[in-house]
Order: sequence, then structure tokens, then C-alpha cells
Amino acid sequence: MRISLKNVGLVAMGIVGGVALSLAISATAQRIADAHSPLPVDEIRQFADVFGVIKSNYVEPVDDRKLLTGAINGMVADLDPHSAYLDEKAYKELKEQTVGRFGGLGIEVGSENGYLKVISPIEDTPAFRAGIKSGDLIIKIDDADVKGMSVSDAVLKLRGAPKTKVTLTIQRAGEAKPLVVPLIREEIRVQSVRAKLIEPGVAYVRIIQFQDPTVEDLDKQLETLEKSGPLKSIVLDLRNNPGGVLQGAIGVSAAFLPPESLVVSTKGQMAEAQMKYLATKDEYQRGGEDALRGLPTEVKTVPMVVLVNGGSASASEIVAGALQDYKRATILGTQTFGKGSVQTILPLPPDRKTGIKLTISRYYTPNGRSIQNTGVTPDLVVDDTAQGNVFDFPRESDLERHLANPLVQNSPDNTKKAVEGAAKPADGGVLTEGAEPAKKAPMKPIEFGSKDDFQLQQALHFLKGEPVETAKMTADASGTTGSGAPVAPK
Repeated sequence: MRISLKNVGLVAMGIVGGVALSLAISATAQRIADAHSPLPVDEIRQFADVFGVIKSNYVEPVDDRKLLTGAINGMVADLDPHSAYLDEKAYKELKEQTVGRFGGLGIEVGSENGYLKVISPIEDTPAFRAGIKSGDLIIKIDDADVKGMSVSDAVLKLRGAPKTKVTLTIQRAGEAKPLVVPLIREEIRVQSVRAKLIEPGVAYVRIIQFQDPTVEDLDKQLETLEKSGPLKSIVLDLRNNPGGVLQGAIGVSAAFLPPESLVVSTKGQMAEAQMKYLATKDEYQRGGEDALRGLPTEVKTVPMVVLVNGGSASASEIVAGALQDYKRATILGTQTFGKGSVQTILPLPPDRKTGIKLTISRYYTPNGRSIQNTGVTPDLVVDDTAQGNVFDFPRESDLERHLANPLVQNSPDNTKKAVEGAAKPADGGVLTEGAEPAKKAPMKPIEFGSKDDFQLQQALHFLKGEPVETAKMTADASGTTGSGAPVAPK
């Protein structure tokens, strides 16, 4: 039986430090347990034996709750990098963040070799302004070593009340010694959608994250831009967008696709995980007037380019994949992150103040593609800058315990690539003090949407029928490089 989105909230993103997005749902853990065979008695007995040995023999008394919570943490965390146990504080904080306001640093993180790896800092946040970069490894939070710490515990340490201090120790490729970065937490208010006319009739729309207000914000922004005259073309910028709520991705796709088009489908063990999401109002919002009611009609037909990079993950990849499958837009940029799984929040009885963020399905584009581990390959592979790529994003395939891509034989991690000119990390991904990394000349930071934004300028060339400067090297299976020959639209 199909379950309405009014009752089910799904999260399409990675683990987030100071940024996590989620929706509560009405499903329970018991329903999942009922769908499986009886619990393994021998293994449960062994668990009880270990519990008893620790209680009796550990060097000092251990609280029962601490032991059991630790066991739950380990059981869930061992599944994949996006599943996690949520204690009462973490569960409450997750609920607050779908509206785009929360206290923290503004860092999306994944796990690597027991450390936190920065996937992307969010624009105009303490982490972004302090120069935290994609690919940085967080090895300490204040005086606490991150190695061996659960991701959920590390995320909680990143979070905190606004105006409080926290110091991160960062290991960065190309640096022989760790960097110590002091930060002041803020109430993060992420503006989901920003838009402007970059030329007469050419709309530039940047979506920072997919949140509850994203669809309505997109409608308002495009409606405002049309007041200056009919829109002739659109550039949708999803670079460095880590994802967010699934409904936001469906609504944004629906804005540019014909009504009732298939946007994404999901497959998993639960009946609720076997879903098809269409470009309809009931799929992207829960009640009220249609959030896209003021949308200019031409946005469904005018030429369109979508900008992506390695920081475009999950919900961003759903949008890019759908628009690419329908040939509604040309995808331009570099290979996306490759997160093709969907998480849901299962509240736990008896008080439902704790929960589990659990991966329940893989998602598929309208043509049945899975982007898990591989990402979305752009139609036009264009480097970050004219001089080459600035960003060095980790990929889904780099994360420990990542899910396989069921449509790729042997599930090769074909998006992994070495960072040219950087020393290879040692000792669990951390550069040792004696390493001698090669130094790369610093490149000017990219201001997305500016006249110096190389990929945006190439998008404008494409929309005008002018040659596009694609990536310098021959494309490989991952699509991370291109032919180097200028191309123009057919």
C-alpha cells in the first residue's frame, strides 16, 4: 500500500555536523522487526554474556545505560556511514533543522578511518569564513580526539549554543602539520534559495540546501525575477549543495518538469521503501495551497543548465538526475558526490524522544539509474576554474561501509581519484609529521554567481550557442575529466 508523504518524511543527505536535516515519521522500529525472522537467540545470549563480563570485571563500575547506549550506537553505526543512533538531544536537534535555523558551525561531514571528513562547509557560516575546506579531516574537537568517537557524538560536540567557542584541529592534504582553527558557534540561518538576473532574461538560481521552505522560496524568487521581463533561460546552481529533505528535491524537479512526471523511485525491504514520487503537489508538500502556484509558465520550457560538482549530494543528485533523464536541462560541472540512499527517522518507544536515522532504501532516477558510489556524470565536464579544479571533495565511495551500487558489477569504486601533487595520508588518513607533501599554488576562492565564476560563464556560453571550454584531460569512467575540446550546443 502506498504511504502518503503527509505521514512519511524521508531524508536524502549525508551525515551532517552542525547541519543535519531530517523529518520525523510515524513508522516504528517494531514494524521493521516484525518483517524479519525470529531474533537469533545464541547471539543475544552472547551479548548478555559480554554485558555481564563487563559489569563484573571492568576496572570501575559502568552504568547500565552507558553500556546499552554504546551497544546501540555501534550496532547502527556499523551499517553504513549515514545511519546513526540519536539520543534525546540529537533527536530534538534534527527536528529543528528542516526550517534552516540551528546552532552550530555549518559543516557537513562524513566518516573516514575513524575521523570526521569535511564534505562541504556551508556558505556564510563560521566554518566557511574560517577557511575550512572540503576534504579536511577533523582529528580533534577542543581537546577531545575524534578517532574512535561515534559520528553522532562528534556531531554533538560540534554543535552548541551561539557565541560559544570551539577549537578544531584539522589535518589537510598538502600540510605537514595539523591546523588549529578556533571558531565561534552561531545560530545558522541558511537561506535555501538565492536568485538574480545575471543578464536580461537569464535567471541564476542557487539552492544552498533542500529544506521545508525550499519549494515555496523557489516559486517566490522566480516570480520576482519575471517581473523584470519574461525569462529566456535558467541556470540552476546545485554546487556544494549537500542535499536535504526529499520533498524539496521533488518540488524543485516538479517546477521544471511536466506535471506527474516520475521524479525518483526508491527500493528497499520495507513496503514503504518501494515508492515512486511524481511531480505532483501531494508529493512535495503536506497540505495547504500549492507552493508552486505563482511559478512563471515559461520555466518549464526555456533552455536550462544545472551546475554540479563533487559537493552536490543526495537530494541535489535526485534533481540533477531527473532533469538529465528527461533532457530538460544540460548538466555542467564535475562528477557529483554519489549518495544514492535514503534515510528515515524511526522514533523509539516508550517516550519517542530518541530514535534511529536508518538507511531504508536506494533511490533511482526516472530512467532507473542508481547513482550510489558513482554520482551523476555531467553532460559537459567543466573544471572549477580555467586553471583546473579547486575543490577536492571526498566521495561516497571514500566513506567507510558505503553501500554498493546494485547496477554496477562488483560495485567498483570508480569515483575515487588521487589528489595530484598532494601527499598520501598515513596512519589512518592523517599525515605524519615527517611527511613532505608537495605544495600547490593557492588558487583564488570561487564566488558562486559572480563574473569570475568560470563554470557559470561556461553555462552562459552554452545557452548562447557559443563554444564551451571543457575539462583539460580525457574523460574517464567517473566523468571527472573531459576532452578539452570546446563544444557548443547542437
